This record gives sequence, structure tokens and C-alpha cells, in this order.
Amino acid sequence: MSSSSSPAAEASGTHQYWSVDSAPAKLTQPLSIWAAPAVLALFTGVSVLLLLMVNVVPEFASVFPNRDIVFSPYSGTHSVPLRIFIVSFYIAFAVVVGAGALKRAKFLGELIVTYALLCGAFDLINILAYRSLGLLYSLDVVEILSGLIGFFVFSLKLLDHGSMPARVTVPERRLARRAGWFPLLVALAGAIGTSVAVDSLDLPLVSDLRNVALLGGTGPGVFLFLPALFFILYVWGTVQALLRPPGHFAPPVTVIVPAHNEAHVIARTLAAIDGAAEKYDGTVRVIVLNNNSTDDTVAVAERSLATLAHATGRVLDVPTPGKAVALNRGVDEIETEFMIRIDADTQVLPDAIARAMRHFSDPATGVVGGVPLPPGTGPFDRSRLLEVLLKHGYYQVAYGAIDGIVGVPGMFAAYRTEAVRQAGGFVQGMNGEDTDVSLRIGEMGYRIVGDPGVQYVSEVPATYHHLREQRMRWFRSVYHVSARNRSYLDDWRPSLRGKVILPFMLLNSARRAMTVPLVIFGAMHLGLSLDPTTPLTGQAVLAVLLGAPALMGVIAALANGHVKAVLYLPEYVLFRLVRAYLTLESVLSIAFDSEQRPAR
Repeated sequence: MSSSSSPAAEASGTHQYWSVDSAPAKLTQPLSIWAAPAVLALFTGVSVLLLLMVNVVPEFASVFPNRDIVFSPYSGTHSVPLRIFIVSFYIAFAVVVGAGALKRAKFLGELIVTYALLCGAFDLINILAYRSLGLLYSLDVVEILSGLIGFFVFSLKLLDHGSMPARVTVPERRLARRAGWFPLLVALAGAIGTSVAVDSLDLPLVSDLRNVALLGGTGPGVFLFLPALFFILYVWGTVQALLRPPGHFAPPVTVIVPAHNEAHVIARTLAAIDGAAEKYDGTVRVIVLNNNSTDDTVAVAERSLATLAHATGRVLDVPTPGKAVALNRGVDEIETEFMIRIDADTQVLPDAIARAMRHFSDPATGVVGGVPLPPGTGPFDRSRLLEVLLKHGYYQVAYGAIDGIVGVPGMFAAYRTEAVRQAGGFVQGMNGEDTDVSLRIGEMGYRIVGDPGVQYVSEVPATYHHLREQRMRWFRSVYHVSARNRSYLDDWRPSLRGKVILPFMLLNSARRAMTVPLVIFGAMHLGLSLDPTTPLTGQAVLAVLLGAPALMGVIAALANGHVKAVLYLPEYVLFRLVRAYLTLESVLSIAFDSEQRPAR
């Protein structure tokens, strides 16, 4: 259920993609198209000023000889003064974000103070180590750590100050915890060993790669750390799947399809479900949840259901707007032990239901997801193909190796029905109801499975307007889900999802929001030529756009058998830049309010 249509839009033959779920009331605010450009312009001005201060003004240059806001001597040089970058972004974002002057000042103050304390701790430890042992940290490594700290501080303070769903009590654990920490530690050790080994090679190639690695100078070892980590985990997860293949299992299953103004596509969706039911040995029942549609969704759905040859179904009217409202009504109606939710614009491939349901032969399995393939006809479809192969066909397998999958997309997700009910159903009034329920089911002890063989075709926006609405909704969900389930982040539970995966998601969201400013900053730092010692090059700035994501995209495409997708890398690189800009807009769209709003 992704769309809504106004009478005017229907009359003109166009289709609108905005619904009550696009921007939850009280949690989001209207966003001017000029907000993000204003942040970028202000960021550029502030960063130029700070760069000139530490490089040109004698008083500041003598205090900061490392040409960054660093209060300790370090060995070596840096490519980019990331502390200046982080502070400049904090200032620009806080000035533009939609909040009163006092709230903006408090938000900025906490950002700066928290970041300064953490970076100051690094500097103090370095001073003590130098005074007592004669040891100095490497400046380039400290700069990378300063950047990572800056990303994470931004996300945490946004959780604290933004209008977020209220923290709720998390469900009790019902199954024994699996050993996810051990394979993670093994993979970390392997990735570190790979990075150190590559970086220590005395080869001209390694020296050359230092000039084009992440912003230059960090070395190919650091560059390869995350790719090596995920490759090890992907291989581990693949081997696990081969060693313990699921047995045949085909219990009765109920498919629920929330639909709001989906007359244009619902017939194809139901026909695809019927095709999948033909290849499934169990009974398939379908409930179309008509959620306040104003078009012919009901009539089209009823005609289509009447023609089904291998499944049975009915239309259930849910007049209250909201996808989660419709989903929960559907869960109330389900009488089977297992259920599948499918978006009305998603067409499952013929073997999707059979492949997904076999995983429930393991009584510990709670959720199963797959890979959403793009139709292949739209302007963003080729980029989207690489994106889904990487995220769902590669990363999900890697996370599965450590039992660390957080979210299964609601486009197609199979559940143990009782697990959904135990998790509290689908949350209303926020973005990310699919990730929220999967996270809670996983933390109750159930397995979450990402099977690349479970495939379905899902709508990809055909216009920038639709893409913007979709991605802002998706990117906000990281914060909404983290806020609602914050207990996993900060309570006593040794939760791998709560203590590793969710923080990584928050850090990555902040990094993505700062990607466009980072490219601007790298190019500006290079162009100003204020630091003759920097190893930064033009190739290194381009590496921010290429780098590890391109490498990972190639690996994911090959691992999933889509060799042709490698040819889409140039489009994917540009798409990632657009996606990064939309992430910046998504965090700007978060409302600022002193009260946390309940999400039911």
C-alpha cells in the first residue's frame, strides 16, 4: 500500500504517491525544498571560515599545528580535517533545522559539547601516552575515529531532541539466545588481519592505492576493512544455509494485502499470488485490506479474487487510514499459524511462497524475507537492482550469519502469526512498522531469515517526486524504530542487534546525511590548498563516491548471479549521491518537540 490519489489526479490520468503514512503527524514537519541547499551553503561558509582560521590566522595556527581542532601532537598527517568538517555540519544543520531558537541552541550546544568531550578524551590519552611512554597516535587514524564519533553523536542527539515515538516496553525473550557474538568476533579478527596484511605489503600498488583510498592517505587496509568483514560474514552465512537446508514444509498460510487506491495494480498482484499458490502444496487464503480507498480498488480486487484458481480470498474493509491499522485488522482476522504480508504493488515470483514457508520447518524461525527485484522499466530501476542485491542479497545473508538481521521489508514478509501478536502487532503512527515488528520478533529469540532465493518484483518510483517521498519515509524509519525500541540500545541486555547493529545503522544514517557535505568539503579543502602536507588528491575526493560501495556492489552482483548488473555501477554511484541528499532532507524533516509522541 504505497499510493493515494486525489480526484484531480485521477481525472488527469496521473497517480500520486502520498498517503497518511508518508509523514506521520507530530513526528515530521513540512520541509522546504530550499532547506537542504541552505544547510549546504551555510556549511560551506562555516567550514571555509574555520579552515582559514586554523591555517592562516597565526594565533589559531600556533594552537592547532595539525591544521584541525586537535589539542594534542600526533604522528603523520591527515587527508581531511574531519573535526572541522563535523563541527561545521553541526552548526549548519542546527541553524536550518525547523525548531525555535532556544531548541536549536540547546541542540547545537549538546552536539558540540558531547563531541568535544569525546575527542578531547582521545587527545588527553594521547598526551598521557606520549609523556609516559613516548608513544603517539597516528593522526589519520584519529581523524577517522573522530569522523565516526561525529556521525554517532549526531544520530544520538537527533534521537534525544527530535520528536520521536515514545520508548515502549520491549517484549520478553521467549527462545534461547543464539551465539551471534562468536562469528562476529571471528569475522572482525579476519577483517583486521586482512587490513593489516594488505596495508603492510611493500608494493608500489599499495602506495598508489593510498592516494585514492577513502579521502586519501588512509591506506587500502583501512579501505578494505568493511568489505572484508562483510565478505567473511556472507561466506559464513552461505555455508550455514548449505549445511542446514530447510526441509519441505507447506502449512496453510494467510496472505494479507493492505491496499489504498491500488486499482491500477491490484489485479496483477493477486494473479501473481495465485501463480505462487499453484506451486505451493499448502492452502493459501488471501485477505485484501481495503484501507479507505477512493478509487475502484474494491471492485477490481473482488473481480480478481473471483478468478483465482489456486487460492481463495475476500476483501475486508478497513476505513481508518493507515497501513498499520489495516495490517493489524488483518492479523486479527487470521486463523492460520503462518501469515504473509504483501504490498499491493508487489508481484511475487512463482516459487516465492513455497521457498519462504519451508524455512518455518525450523520452529525457531519467526520471519522470512527475500529480495525485491525492480521491474526494469523505470529510470531508477538499474540503480535499484544493485541496491537490492547489495542490501538484501548480500548484507542480509551476512547479518544472518550472526543472527543480526533487524528489518524485513514489508513488500513481502512471512511471519509466524503468534510471533507478530507477541511482538504487539504493527506499530501505528510512525515510519518503519515492518522493521519494528521484525526487530522485536528477533529479539524475542526467533530467527529472522533473509533468503536471496525468495524473490518478488516490487514497484520502483518512476519520478523524482515519488523517490523523494519514499526515501524520506524509509530513512526516517531508522530513527523512529530506534527511539521506540531504545531499550535495546541502552539497557542491560547483551543484544547484538541493540548494541552493534542498531548503533551501526544510526551511524551509517548520519554518515549518509553528511556524504554530500563531505564531498563538498573534500573538494574545497583540495581547492584552497591551505595544507601542503595533505595527501589529499582529486582522485581521493572521487573515491568518496566510488570506493568501498562500488566494490561491494560488484561483489553482491556477482554473488547473486547478476553479472550484467556490474554495468550499472556508474548509474548506481550517482544514485547513491541522490540517496545521500535525500537522507539529509529526511533528517531535516524530523520535527523538534520536547515531548515524545506515542506510537501505538
